[in-house]
Amino acid sequence: MLQMEAILLSFSLMMLFLHGILVESQLSTSFYASSCPAVGDVVRLIVESHFGDDPTIAPGLLRLHFHDCFVQGCDGSILISGPSAERTALPNTGLRGFEVIDHAKQQLESMCPGVVSCADILALAARDAVDLSGGPSWGVPLGRKDGRVSSSSDTKSLPSPLDPVSIQRQKFAAKGLDDHDLVTLVGAHTIGRTDCRFFQHRLYNFTTTGDSDPTINQSFLSQLQTLCPKNGDGLNKVPLDKDSPTRFDVSFFKNIRDGNGVLESDQRLWGDDATRSVVQNYAGNFRGLLGLRFNFDFPKAMIKMSTIEVKTGSNGEIRRVCSKFN
Repeated sequence: MLQMEAILLSFSLMMLFLHGILVESQLSTSFYASSCPAVGDVVRLIVESHFGDDPTIAPGLLRLHFHDCFVQGCDGSILISGPSAERTALPNTGLRGFEVIDHAKQQLESMCPGVVSCADILALAARDAVDLSGGPSWGVPLGRKDGRVSSSSDTKSLPSPLDPVSIQRQKFAAKGLDDHDLVTLVGAHTIGRTDCRFFQHRLYNFTTTGDSDPTINQSFLSQLQTLCPKNGDGLNKVPLDKDSPTRFDVSFFKNIRDGNGVLESDQRLWGDDATRSVVQNYAGNFRGLLGLRFNFDFPKAMIKMSTIEVKTGSNGEIRRVCSKFN
């Protein structure tokens, strides 16, 4: 029985891999070369404008793209507005950056009406957000169509800040992503903040005796308890990377190594042999090549993620407004 389950799992992963190759061959960095050649420049200028007003929009755009791809694939379904749409689900609480995508779409519709998908705009904006935060840049494969379904009930596939590595691994594998991709993509937490309510259980009531999470560095625990008081409302914002929260670098991995991870799911990466090995490679000055290894791997993982369950051809549409189906 176990052998049969292993065979079925291997077959499923192989099909996901082959699907990814097929989709990637349909997407192209030059997809709009003749139909809307300025698309990359337009999106970049819009993201730069919003970033100049508020640099914290960068992690918002990156998270928006991630949450889009993990539900229904990278099809812009997260952008749909409505009482039961994807964005209303609990795991999508606090998502930001919708106005940036809408702004870019308006500009592109005036130049190339009905040509550029919202899903592609989001993929470009996420890349630009990383680049503007001091991280790497990469060529984004384009040609996605926008999906026609967006439901809050479809968000169970999203990783949770409470997930142990075993569950994280399952959720990533279901999307054709391996352990290396998992750790690399979680490295996006090098920028951005989270609410105390998403990790406060680690500070005061992690065990049945009311103790804190023993994997938290004691000096860091005191800092977190000051930022997130026991009887607070849980809405205070805390950087996911305590050392350089607005710069895209490997400081996040060093924090995980040293017991300074904020989210439980992030710190758990150090407790699993396979994921710890990847964290070590990124965190070490020698192994990590002073950050060059992560800067090389992150674009590859993002390109791989951005091809999850992509709609092409007649499987989707080009929305005129990103928050509404045509």
